[in-house]
Amino acid sequence: MTADARIVIAPDHPALPGHFPGRPIVPGVLLLGHVLAALERAAGPLRLTEIPQAKFLGALAPGEPCTIEFPALGAGEARFVCRSGARAIARGTLRFRTDALD
Repeated sequence: MTADARIVIAPDHPALPGHFPGRPIVPGVLLLGHVLAALERAAGPLRLTEIPQAKFLGALAPGEPCTIEFPALGAGEARFVCRSGARAIARGTLRFRTDALD
């Protein structure tokens, strides 16, 4: 199974003020939230159990398009890469469960 998503974080997003004044960037936790949402759209409801790896390679500016790619998506684990154009923004691995959701 593979899945890709495209996102744009609006310049007026409430997580941006103070991160950083004069040159705002999208916080990593906000980007990871979008990665998880894209994964749920591809794999269905899930419970995140672990983020064994997450590396932020560059800054994403508000309003800048970002593509979330899942080069490896299997049962219980997904590798992801976030890109703006050809530039990698973040990459990592998520582990999850799809059973026993409350």
